[in-house]
Amino acid sequence: MKLPVLPFPLCSAKKPEEEPRPPPACQLPKFLGVILKSVRKDGNSPARSPARPRRKGNAMKPDGKIVLLGDVNVGKTSLLHRYMERRFQETVSTVGGAFYLKQWGPHNISVWDTAGREQFHGLGSMYCRGAAAIILTYDVTNLQSMVELEDRFLALTDTASTNCIFAIVGNKVDLTDTCAFLPEKEGECQADKPIDSFIFTKIKKQVLMDDAIALYKKILKYKKLDEKNAPAAEKMCFETSAKTGYKVDHLFETVFEMVIPLILHQKTEGLPQTVDLNNSKIANHPRSDCCR
Repeated sequence: MKLPVLPFPLCSAKKPEEEPRPPPACQLPKFLGVILKSVRKDGNSPARSPARPRRKGNAMKPDGKIVLLGDVNVGKTSLLHRYMERRFQETVSTVGGAFYLKQWGPHNISVWDTAGREQFHGLGSMYCRGAAAIILTYDVTNLQSMVELEDRFLALTDTASTNCIFAIVGNKVDLTDTCAFLPEKEGECQADKPIDSFIFTKIKKQVLMDDAIALYKKILKYKKLDEKNAPAAEKMCFETSAKTGYKVDHLFETVFEMVIPLILHQKTEGLPQTVDLNNSKIANHPRSDCCR
């Protein structure tokens, strides 16, 4: 039996069209695959992680600057590691310069470690610009390292702050002094304690504390500073050991306490405390002979 031909077509129910599926993430570029995996089921945009609070632009800007100067292999980097990271680390010679940022009370102080090699000598004046304190470092077992402070490094401090504080530091005293192996307690040497656990060969000191004091007084004359108004030489000359930590804390804490008034003064004067590598010119300083 044939059905009659209707003048109009019957309406057939159509299946709902399926939305095109994206290709598997493995067939897409890596960054697109990550986006697809992060789309939520509700079809909204990719989920984002909570926004992290941004630090203010000047939150970590240094308020003052301290610079370590000295010949190669006197232990400037090791002194900084000992104080900032509380450990001794065998290091290679510094190239150019590097710094740590130390918070001292409400102030942020940058401590710059500079290269002692001759080829980086010209960079020293740039790092010293506007410095509130200069730590001149020598090796107590190397007389030439003390001579270099006066011959090569003193002239670099001409760009420092007018009222810059100077500290003279003889490092590696552990090679010469029994006391340097003992724990530090209120800055006193505990020579009465046994040191049988330490096996070492003493090296004769080539630079004495009196030599450091004499250099400090020469620096005051070079800077035309009144010795009566400047910190006492006995207070600003130190002997340390980066290897054992002997007197290292005492050195930096003394310098930090003394630079705070200078930092406040520099803030009122609006003096810069950062190193501009783009606008700084490397000067070729002659050897200083005014202190001889």
